Order: sequence, then structure tokens, then C-alpha cells
Amino acid sequence: MATLVLSVAGTYFGGQVGGMIGAMVGQQIDQILFAPKPRQGPRLGGLSVQTSSYGSQIPKLFGTMRVAGTVIWATDLVEHRSTRGGKGQPRVTSYSYSASFAVALSARAIASVGRIWADGKLLRGLAGDFKSATRFRLYRGLEDESPDPLIVASEGAGQAPAYRGLAYALFEDMALEDFGNRIPSLTFEIVADPGTVPIGMIAEDLAIGAVSAGETPALLGYAAMGDTVREALEGLADVVPLSLSDDGDGLRLSAGAVGAIALPMDALSQRFEMVRRGQGTVPGEATIAYYDAGRDYQTGLQRAVRGGNRGVDRRALPAALDAGAAKGLAEFRLASLWAGRTSGKASAGWRLATIRPGSHVEVEGQAGLWRVERQSLGAMTVTLEMMRVPAAAPPDGAASSGRPVAEIDLPQGPTVIELLELPIGDGYETKPVLHVAAAGESAGWRRAALSASFDGGASWQEAGVTAAPAEMGIALSALAPTGSALFDLESSLEVELLNETMWLEGRSDDALVAGANLAALGPELIQFGTVEALGGRRFRLSRLLRGRRGTEWAAASHWAGEPFVMIRRESLIALDAPMGAEARLLASGVGDDPDGAPATRIVQGEGLRPPSPVHLKVREIATGDLAISWVRRSRQGWAWTDGAGTPLGEETELYRLTIAGAGFARTVETTSPAYLYPAAARAADGPGPVTLTVVQAGSFGASRPAVLIID
Repeated sequence: MATLVLSVAGTYFGGQVGGMIGAMVGQQIDQILFAPKPRQGPRLGGLSVQTSSYGSQIPKLFGTMRVAGTVIWATDLVEHRSTRGGKGQPRVTSYSYSASFAVALSARAIASVGRIWADGKLLRGLAGDFKSATRFRLYRGLEDESPDPLIVASEGAGQAPAYRGLAYALFEDMALEDFGNRIPSLTFEIVADPGTVPIGMIAEDLAIGAVSAGETPALLGYAAMGDTVREALEGLADVVPLSLSDDGDGLRLSAGAVGAIALPMDALSQRFEMVRRGQGTVPGEATIAYYDAGRDYQTGLQRAVRGGNRGVDRRALPAALDAGAAKGLAEFRLASLWAGRTSGKASAGWRLATIRPGSHVEVEGQAGLWRVERQSLGAMTVTLEMMRVPAAAPPDGAASSGRPVAEIDLPQGPTVIELLELPIGDGYETKPVLHVAAAGESAGWRRAALSASFDGGASWQEAGVTAAPAEMGIALSALAPTGSALFDLESSLEVELLNETMWLEGRSDDALVAGANLAALGPELIQFGTVEALGGRRFRLSRLLRGRRGTEWAAASHWAGEPFVMIRRESLIALDAPMGAEARLLASGVGDDPDGAPATRIVQGEGLRPPSPVHLKVREIATGDLAISWVRRSRQGWAWTDGAGTPLGEETELYRLTIAGAGFARTVETTSPAYLYPAAARAADGPGPVTLTVVQAGSFGASRPAVLIID
């Protein structure tokens, strides 16, 4: 009868949820919210696995929690195709995919979303920056929100739900390349209510006013799931001291020791009965599984142990706690189990009928605090069955979250691009090649898509994606000119790299001969053997080799602030480019401004030139003729691997020699690296110094000149 009356009254005043609360109070079999009930095991896993099944329950979130959510809408995958390669290399077509989808987060309104993880890796940082390309919109679950325009465009006007009252996140055109070209499993850091949230506030919200709350413990976050208030809060009921009582105006939830009812002995109609069970019936260990705020809200476990017993009591809370609070709850749970060895029974007149199951009482002459588990109405009597509970609230225990694996959270930032047209290929190129080096000023930079234009920006084409971040920066001083034949032991170069994660190391002379520590300094290629770290991303480089791969012509053209780029095959991509064109390259990364300025360079075919001849010398023979000779070099012969001659690297061997002096200049062509300057011609040209200039005619362009002045 009590169940019926209280259910009707609760429904009248509080609707369906109020009826549930009323039924819980009146129904002695259910013993309200706080009685033991067969459990189905831990309930934490449901918040960490993303679902898309129809009918999946969506939790009501309080405080700050990390949840996976439920996919409620999605488009088909969109395929993107790009082709790279050219003459001399196979053409490779690669495919990538993107998708748009919506993920439900909470069945009540939230304040904001913090970090987001995809397949366990950070997708969105604390600063709100995304590590992979996507457009993102958050709908907080407010009642006045409109349908998302993308869903409207896909489903049609009038067919797109607004999902009012349901907080959800919308990802538009999310790049899936980082996730195996599939929608990843996402988890979200949700801030539903800023700060901690009292358990009483949660109960009031779920009961829609049918329960009022006094002072109750607070949680960092909580995920309420279930069809009733009892189901939503029962995970807390046996590990947190709570009391639900009828104060005459309604149901009131408070901390267990607050508002305890005094039960004097003279109010009892018979002697107080007390029973104590043996120690062997009580577990010797209690564990609490929870979401650990110190571990990015991943699952944590704290335990309390009392020796001598084998059993373990396990509880799982869909709540966010710090390690100390969870440890305190485990200790309180174990103390409750041991205190619960002692039960009592008291009978009194109907004036004690207001003491409901779930109320806490203090029995005169009996130590401790007692919780009413069951109330029975008899002939003019009320029988209360009670269990002893700890009087003290759970303390914060001394506990640690352990050492979590830290997820790097650094903004990707904008892309910095350097376009290099230098002889750093294999020498078999038949058209100009630009090498693209890219990195970011932020250590969180990963990569960016590239678009290229070779007609002044009139048209653009996909150019693939950047390679691994290059170690790059700027020179802080102008390097003095010197020759390329020997080590430069006098000069040093200070450089500043883009970000603090980049590092340079010295190498041995043997390693340098094998090609180590090759770098582009403006138009010159250099190598360095010694590195001194100066701090603050700065390094001093010395023991230099200059003018590598035929770039000695650039040794005298340096300036402070010119780009410095380490040449590593894994950090460069190659783009074919038309001769004479103005190449423009634009990066489209997560941190890039779509209206940013592109990197530019006029394509001059520098990598197609044969290197200039070397060892230009003149020897006068007995006839008075001058024997002019030189040594050719090859763009295919930077490493002398066979000890034999250098490969030609061009279709034919041809040189152009210019002999010039005061008032004259003569040019001859020769197919060998030598020329005989006849004495008669020398006499006809007149006295004074003579300048000899030799270039090698290559298949796609002439070398830079080798020059010698003779008297």
C-alpha cells in the first residue's frame, strides 16, 4: 500500500521520474536506492568504446568526463586521388579518403569540449588545435539550436533533425589518412559543468526536482546511465555515504552522517537486537575502478586491504576522480563491509514510521551510525532492520595515479617551405626538378598537403604531401668565401633551427667523405664535421667542406638570414617543373592560413647543368704554343666508387673555350678537355693579360664557367 500511495503522489508532483522516486521510497523490497542488488560487473567500458548501433544508450554527463560517444550520422567515404612520378620514374597513384559524421556525446546540455583522441592519439589539443585536417562544429545540446547545415544539405530541408537536448560533435571532411582510411574511434574530454559537481546536484537533475539535496560529496565528473534514477546512481550508493530521507516536504538526499535521526531506547517497544557475523564472511580487500583525472581520464584502480581474508569486493564507478579520492572510497567501502558485519533490529510504535529505508539513525546506547535497510509495518508497530555503517566520511587516501604515458600536445602551427633547385639528385634528370623541404616553427608540426602552380598562380594542381620534417632554419651570419678543395678550418657558421626538437650532430671525416651532414646554405651546398650546441635552437658549425657538388660558384654570395636546410632523402620530395617558369607552392596543413603567401622560385634548371670544369691550367711547350687543359666533372659522378674515370653524364662531350684580352676575344669548341693555343695566334692577339673561360655544354644546359687569368 505504501508503494502505491507514494508512487501516485510522486507521479503527481514530479511526473514519471517523481513516480520512480516515490516507488523507491515506498517499496520495501527494493529498499530504495541504497540496498544491495545483484550487479552486472564494471560499467566503465561503455564510455570508452565508440558505438553506432541503433538504440545505444547515451549517458547524461556531469562535471568533466572522457567519453567515446555514439555515431548518429555519417556520409560515405570521399575518395581523393593524386599521381606522382614522371620520366625515368614510375607514375604512382595514391588514394586517400575523408568522411563527415556526427557523434552524440551527452543526453543533457554541456558547456564545452576539450581534448579529443582518435585511436588513442591526440587529435585536438588543449588549445583547440587539431592534429589532422578536419572542420569541427560543436552543438551543446541547447533547446534553441538549429540543424547542422551539412546534415541539411545531405538529408534535405525538413529531413535533418536538430538533436535538441542532445550534445553532439560534427566533423566535416575529416582526413582519414592518419587512421588507415577509416573513421577512427574517438573519445572526447567533455566539460558538462565547470568545476566539481555534488552528487546531490546530479540527483536533483535526474529526478527533475523530485529530490532536494543537502550537503553531499562532490565528483570531478559522472556519467549517468540507466532507465531510472536508481540505475543512474546505484554505482555510488554502496561506496559513498548517502542518506535519502523524507523531511515532510519531500525527499532529501544528504551525506550519511548529516541529519542522522536519534533513536532513544525508551521509544522501543522491545529490546534492541544485535547480530554480528564472523570475520570470514567479509572480504579482506575492496577495489574501486574509476576514471582517473590524472591519467587523461583513462581507467584507474585503487584498493584497500585488511589482512587475513581472501575475498575481494569489486566496484566500478562511471565517475571521474583523482587517485586520492578513489583510494578514500576504497577504504570507506572496506570499512563499510566490516562495519556491516553488525546488524540490528528495533521495534517501536507507529510514530517511528517516518524513518524510511535509507535513513541513518543513532541508537541510544549503541556505538556508531546505523542505516535502515528495511521497514516492516505490523499491528501498531514498526520494525526497523539496520546495518552499522562508518560514521566518518571517506578520507582522501595517500595514492598515486602512477606514471601515465604523456601524449604530446603541441600546436601544429604553420608550414615553412624551402624550394631547392640544387644538384642533389642522381644526375639522371631530364627536366628541371624542384626539391621541397618543409617543417614548422612549432614542434607539433607533422605534415601538409601541397598545391603547385607554374603559371604565376593562374592554375593550381595537387602536388602530394610534404615529407618528414626537415631540419631547417636560417644562418645568423654571412659565411666568408673560400675554396672547395680542402677543409675550411678557419670559418664557422651559426645557425638557428625552426624549433627546439631539431638537432644537429658532428660527424667524422670519413663520414663526410661518404656524404654525411650535407646542407644547403642558400645556393651553396656545404658539409660540416663539428657541431657546438649554443642553446635556444642555435648551433655553431665548423670543420667545413665548401662548394659541394659543383656549387663553389656560390661561396661568395652569402648573407645573414639566408635559409639553411639539411639534405636528407627522407625529408625531401621532388617536383618536375618547366624551365623558366615561376614556381609557386602552397601548403595546406592543419595550422596553415588558406590565404597565406606561397613559396616561390624561378626555375633555372640548376640541377641539369654539368658542374664546371676544374684544374684549368696552361703549359708553354717548346714551340711557344700554350697547352690549355682542364678536368671535366659529371653530375652523375659525385662519388668515385670504382676508381676509374668519371661517367660523362651528357649525350656528347663538348666544351666551349673563350680566350679574351684587351680588344679581342676568340671562342673555340673542342670535344676533349684540352686545347692548343698557337704561338702565332697568341702573338696576333697582342700583349697583356688573357682570360681563359671554359664551359661544358650539357644535354640540357651549359655549366658555369671555369676561369683562369694568365699574363
